[in-house]
This record gives sequence, C-alpha cells and structure tokens, in this order.
Amino acid sequence: MGLARFLNSLSKTFVEPKIPSRCMRLFATHSQKSIKNQNFNLNSLPDLEFSFGYPPNVNLIISRSIHEDFASKKLPSEHYGKNPAEPKLEEEAARVCQLLSSRSDPHVDKLLENANIEVSPSLVAEVLKRLSNAGVIAMSFFTWAEKQKGFKYSTESYNALIEALGKIKQFRLIWNLVNDMKNRKLLSKDTFALISRRYARARKVEEAIRAFERMEEFGFKLETPDFNRLIDTLRWGKEQNLLRLDEIYREMTDEGFQPDVVTYGILIHAYCKAKKYDRAIELFHEMEAKNCKPSPHVFCTLINGLGSEKRLSQALEFFERSKNCGFAPEAPTYNALVGAYCCSMRIDDAFRVIDEMRKSSVGPNSRTYDIILHHLIKARRTNEAYLVFQKMTSEPGCEPTVWAQMKAKGVLPGMHMFSDLINSLCHANELDDACKYFQEMLDAGIRPPAKMFSNLKEALLDMGKKDIVLNLSRKIDNMRKTPLVGGGDQ
Repeated sequence: MGLARFLNSLSKTFVEPKIPSRCMRLFATHSQKSIKNQNFNLNSLPDLEFSFGYPPNVNLIISRSIHEDFASKKLPSEHYGKNPAEPKLEEEAARVCQLLSSRSDPHVDKLLENANIEVSPSLVAEVLKRLSNAGVIAMSFFTWAEKQKGFKYSTESYNALIEALGKIKQFRLIWNLVNDMKNRKLLSKDTFALISRRYARARKVEEAIRAFERMEEFGFKLETPDFNRLIDTLRWGKEQNLLRLDEIYREMTDEGFQPDVVTYGILIHAYCKAKKYDRAIELFHEMEAKNCKPSPHVFCTLINGLGSEKRLSQALEFFERSKNCGFAPEAPTYNALVGAYCCSMRIDDAFRVIDEMRKSSVGPNSRTYDIILHHLIKARRTNEAYLVFQKMTSEPGCEPTVWAQMKAKGVLPGMHMFSDLINSLCHANELDDACKYFQEMLDAGIRPPAKMFSNLKEALLDMGKKDIVLNLSRKIDNMRKTPLVGGGDQ
C-alpha cells in the first residue's frame, strides 16, 4: 500500500473517539397483551455492564484505561458472581428465549406449555438473564414459570427479573418484588445495589440514594462496602453527581465508617474521569495520611488521567511511586505510561516502554498497539503511522508482522485496530486481505462499526463482488440475532 493511499485512508477513517399485591398479576396480564403490540428485540446490541452488587474485581474495574475504547471488548458471560451455565442448560435457555422472541402470540402460557420445558431454578434464572433487555417478556415468563412443577423462588431469579424490569423503569413493580423477596427471606444487599444502579441509569439520583437508604428499613446493617457500592453507582452519572458523591462520602465518614482502598479508588477514578485531577491527587494524599496503602490500580488511574492532560512529569512520578511501593509494573500500568508518553507526543519514549515490557514479559498486548496507533493518527504523524501499518500488512515472505506476532502470542487485536486496518486495505484496493481480516473480526465476536462495513461494501460493489457483500451481510445479521446474556440500558 502506497503512502498516498494510506494518507487518504487516514483522512477518511479517523474519528475522535408499597402497592397492592394484585399489581403483579395485573402487570403480568398487561405484559401478555403488550407482547402483541410491542417489538421487544432480544437481540439488540447491549452496552457493557458490570455485575450487580460490588464485583470482586472492583479494583480492576476502577482502573480501566482511558484507552479502553481502543481495545477489544468482551460481553460478560455471567452475572451475580455465578459460574457460567452448563452447556445443556444454556442450550435449553436459548431455546426458550428463541421461542419467546419468535412469536408475538399474547398467550404465553399455552405457547410455553406446548414446548415441553422442564422448569428448574437454574433454567428460570438463566432465561431471565437472557431476557434482560425484554422486561415485559421476562415478567410474563416468570409468571408462567412460578406455576410450574420444579419451580423454586431464588434470589438470583428475582434479581434477574428486577434488572429486566428496571430497564423499562417499572420501579413500583420492582418494590413489590422486593416485598415478596423479604417475605420469602430471599432479599439481599445485592438487590438494593441493583435497584440503585437502575435508578442512576435512569438519571434518578435521589431515588438511587433513597434505595440505598431503604436497606436499613428492610433489616440490613450498613457497612463500608455498601457505601462503596453507592459511590460507585453515582460516579457513572453526569458531572453534577460529583456533589452528591462528595455528600455521600462525608456522610460515610461522619457516621464512623472508614474509607478503604476501594472507596478511594472509586473516588479517584471519578475525579479523574471529570478531569478534576488536583482533587484526585488530594484524595491520594489523604489516603496515604490515613495509612491506607494504594493499590496498583489507583496508581494506574492517576497515570492515565494525568498523562491524558499532558501532565507527564506527575504521571511519571506516580509510576515511580508505584514501583517504590513494591508493585511490579503490570501491563495496564505500562499501558498507562505508554499513553502518557503518547499524549505528550514522546513516541520514542513510548516505544522504549514497550521494549521494557518485553524484557519484563508483561506485554505488549493489543491495547498497547492500539494506543500508539491511535495517537499517531490523531497527531497526523502519518510517516510513523504508515510504518506501523507496513509492519501489520507486510507482504508474505517478509519478517513476521506485528499482527502475526500479536496473534501468535494469543493477543486479540482490538475493534479499532481491526477497523483502521480494514479501512486502509479498502482504500488500497486490497479487498482480499480486507475480507480476510473482516472475517477474523467476526470470528472474534467483534461487531464491526457501521462506517467501516459501509466502506468495505462500497469497495466490494465497485469491484462487482455483490455475492461477497451479501454473504458478509448475512453473517452480520446472524451475529445480531444471537441472543446475548446480560444487556445494556434502555
């Protein structure tokens, strides 16, 4: 591919990145009627979300790189901390969901009874998780299932149903379910964390806080992790939620709860996300003053944030402090450092860090390459970007390419790397290679951006390859129709 074509491709592809108890039965009846008149698509592409409650790997979550958008993403395959379902269970759950999604018949009871479904607690929970984006259907299924032999109420199935109903903002019904859970002694703190989160997603901050406070009404004693959950929920909202976040933090300390490394990690991430880095640094010093040892992920968050604002000297200081604390640098920390150098356009230093990563056997990985490539394109450093692309798309028989090296080490290229490469190949009219990498992208379960697929389609049609376009379109449609566990917001 020539430099002129590569320059042209860059210009075209770069983008900055308590209610009456009968309510439940009434709603169930309404649900069956609604299925007939509404299009509840089980196959819509969900946003990535975290498990409900406070996940065990929270420190990893709070340190997500600012370059996360340039790395490959995987949908969560499990919820509520449970192990993935057994293959046979998954198969049966998929069959039930397919049955429900393929018919608009309001008589759900008859539809399901004729399907020879052997109801079990695990099947009900799995189906409800898969119906996360279809609250009305989820309610109808639950109402049918609870009348079947083998059904047993569980916290897991209740929580899955609450999640689905929360996405269609059926909060009054949710609180009715909470009362049922209490009566059955199935209520958990995770349930309240889930409800708070759904309120926050609906931009109902005060209701989210009230849901947290109601835990005590239902007999739960508040602890530090509970405050952490609430703070974590509020930090994902708009900037004005920082004030409420500070209020919750003060309330937490005023009531004698000691913030821990998770608390500080969440707060520091929130302030870095809002670009209030001085406040984030203040919290770091407060953390140290209280003899609360920072985690590697706290350092990573600060390096990311400061680096993105070209406060390189401070980012480097926190990198050195992390090593002085006895933490051996991990790939996310190294990637944060690479990003900090790139933001200040010290690309040579970024490549020096990559050499250090190799010597330390901690990378580089796909995110590392994505970071550098992104910054080179953003800065229009086309000659250097072209050299990177040359390595990735070199002729057969040459030295192993970066792309091949990554795959050989089990590193999956990210969506943006796939997209940039395929777009460049399209503009270079190297359509066989473009289709090859497009297929690799689909095989990896990465859904192609609409703009990129449009470019590929246009290039193929210009060459008269309509059959290939139809074949690729069918593959994308099949991917979209694959039921997904979990889901995103409405």
